[in-house]
Amino acid sequence: MFRPCRAASQVALFVGLAALALGAVAGSFQVNPVRVELRNGATSGAVVIRNDGTEPVVVQTSILAWAQADGKDVYSPTREALATPPVATIPPGGEQIVRVGLRRPPDRTREVAFRLYLQEIPGPPQPGFQGLQVALRIGLPVFVDPLTAVTRDFEWSAVRAADGQIKVMLRNRGNVHLQVYDLALRTDAAEPIAGESQLTYVLAGETREWLLPLRRTLPVSVPMLRLNAFTDAGEIDASVRLDP
Repeated sequence: MFRPCRAASQVALFVGLAALALGAVAGSFQVNPVRVELRNGATSGAVVIRNDGTEPVVVQTSILAWAQADGKDVYSPTREALATPPVATIPPGGEQIVRVGLRRPPDRTREVAFRLYLQEIPGPPQPGFQGLQVALRIGLPVFVDPLTAVTRDFEWSAVRAADGQIKVMLRNRGNVHLQVYDLALRTDAAEPIAGESQLTYVLAGETREWLLPLRRTLPVSVPMLRLNAFTDAGEIDASVRLDP
């Protein structure tokens, strides 16, 4: 059964300056859509930034190549894609279109991934302001479909770990990413024995591990678990062998 992707409305917001004092102010802008998907050989896409604040907002754009190694995201400078305009001033109530363009053809066999960053550039503080200015930095995923057919092939496994935890492993053997935003393990009972609700991407050909604390004692005799996950490919319901 497939369900709408709840995580599609979530955007990774990274605070550039920590608001540790009273009186801190932040810019106000929204982005739509929250990720860019280039399909069917498309080499360009766009997002719209809207300034809902009462002051102009200056936004700087950049794009990085996105890979994964040992379960961690790796970002690096790239000449294979660009974002324009590089800097934009958006008036109150105004909008700015940011375009993402490839400088290479899509890969024939595997999805290509980038991250588009929108960085607010704070203006000078008002006279007499004594707080902190907080700059927003938003990271949006950019996915470029392969020219061949999209294939989804996922291998799940689980093993008992130390200190009452279970290690869940996902090997993405397909040629596109999988976005996991809710993961739960069950026995025969309705309530999960372990789980996590956190947005996670597993890129094509990569492996991801989750170390999940048990919520109650799990007998040694239990050989199988039921895994439920909500993803951008739909709901996953699978039996997973629990290795000792």
